[in-house]
Amino acid sequence: MAIAPVVEERPGCGRGARLLGALMRRFVRPFVARLPWTPLTLRFAGLIELAGTLLPAPRGTEVVPVRGLGCAAEQIRGRGVPADPRRVILYFHGGGFVACGLRTHRRMIARISQAAGIPVLSVAYRMQPKVPIATSIRDCVDAYRWLLDRGVDPGSIVIAGDSAGGYLAFAAALHARRDGLPRPAGIAGLSPFLDLDLEARIAHANEPLDPFIPARRLADMVRTVFPDVEPTDPLLCPLHADLRELPPVLIQVGSIEVLCCDAHLMAERLGAAGVPCTLQIWEGQMHVFQVFADLSREGHAAIAEVGRFARRATSPEAARAA
Repeated sequence: MAIAPVVEERPGCGRGARLLGALMRRFVRPFVARLPWTPLTLRFAGLIELAGTLLPAPRGTEVVPVRGLGCAAEQIRGRGVPADPRRVILYFHGGGFVACGLRTHRRMIARISQAAGIPVLSVAYRMQPKVPIATSIRDCVDAYRWLLDRGVDPGSIVIAGDSAGGYLAFAAALHARRDGLPRPAGIAGLSPFLDLDLEARIAHANEPLDPFIPARRLADMVRTVFPDVEPTDPLLCPLHADLRELPPVLIQVGSIEVLCCDAHLMAERLGAAGVPCTLQIWEGQMHVFQVFADLSREGHAAIAEVGRFARRATSPEAARAA
């Protein structure tokens, strides 16, 4: 039975967020727009992970490398979070399927862990240009299976991710279902990339407003990461998959980012499939604004909402309702 998604408009854009947006619009967007999308450029994209050393985790964070997966991973516990193996957030970082990793996202993920009071398994899935997107998805599904094999109840796992990692959160849940695995407790997408058809983004009113990502640059990414893939392929485009029986979903998106249309479309289709979905639209915020929580009170507030969602989704009450 179809249900309407809950759409929450989150007003207010503080001075820090406005200043950050202005700087990104002035310096970063022009650079991203002019940067050639070539094999050589993609190789250098891996250097972005090194910048993560400039973003140390908050004081009191515990980071433990995790072995046994086909890719690098680590458990992150925010300050004061108990080492409770009964509840886990499984997190996939963003970066356009070609960049970023454990270090770039450790600070934000530690904050999510602290807000939720739940440990996070952060997964550095293998990326382009070394492997195809199917391998990235498989790494994410294998990480979910790894948790299940170690006795973690699926009703105690929330799968989450930002941008490309948001895509992988949905893709992992859908492919896990195809593999016969039980569904997780919830899915959280932070500015998720979800639509392989780029025409809507190019024509969207947010295209000139987005201070970070030009829509045409996303077209280059899709041609590289999803070559010869039909935009409506249900195996690789979550928007066109059978969304029925997915767990409750939280989607957060900035009101001025070009991926706002992805968030709206997914919320509508989840509702049509009978999946509870809360879509939070944060006024004046840019792509994955949560990562800039040091400069933005809205980033802190959004992370608190992700933590609240994870706690509720993995609560005994939610398990009984499921």
